[in-house]
Amino acid sequence: MLLPVDPRRPDWGKVRRIASAIRRGAVVAMPTDTVYGLAANPYDDKAVRRLFRLKRRPETKPILLLIDGWQRLAPLVSTFPPRFQEIASRFWPGPLTVILPASKSVPELITAGTDNVAVRCPGSPLIRMLSRSLRSPLTGTSANLSGLAAATTAKEVIRQFGARLCYVVDGGRSANRQVSTIVDLSGEPCVIRSGAIPIEELDAYLR
Repeated sequence: MLLPVDPRRPDWGKVRRIASAIRRGAVVAMPTDTVYGLAANPYDDKAVRRLFRLKRRPETKPILLLIDGWQRLAPLVSTFPPRFQEIASRFWPGPLTVILPASKSVPELITAGTDNVAVRCPGSPLIRMLSRSLRSPLTGTSANLSGLAAATTAKEVIRQFGARLCYVVDGGRSANRQVSTIVDLSGEPCVIRSGAIPIEELDAYLR
């Protein structure tokens, strides 16, 4: 079902409808502050496996999580590396994904057995309101079939997934068509994927 939503000023009624669907195990496509993503409950193994099948993505690849703020982060992480707070304070909310040591509460389907978890606090009011409504992180993998370009409009999502999603939230064309930049802080700090934040902006924080 196509559901128009203003991602900058989301209607709470629509947010609650989306949250209710995710609680029931649905996978929902929606705009983030980068490309469109697929949101599901990371603690629902059936929903996460459905997400993998929809994307045709192997379960050996981890899934990043989206959160609404710092209070949602602590249960996900076993230890906080020294540089994390400085980096997160500068770039969150925003298009930066950070890989951190995972706590035991994070499902293995999410970490793919890596003992690490990729987390992002996006600059999208819609995503943060949804996480707040659910009182839970959301999966944030890009809305595309594996190997294809990430969708930047609801029409592109529908073109790739057809009617197999419970909701396709239409927030217009992505304001930022790049994926998030990924920084790994689980060991020696390094950038493992360039994206919406230029690597040069991160250099001073990673030295």
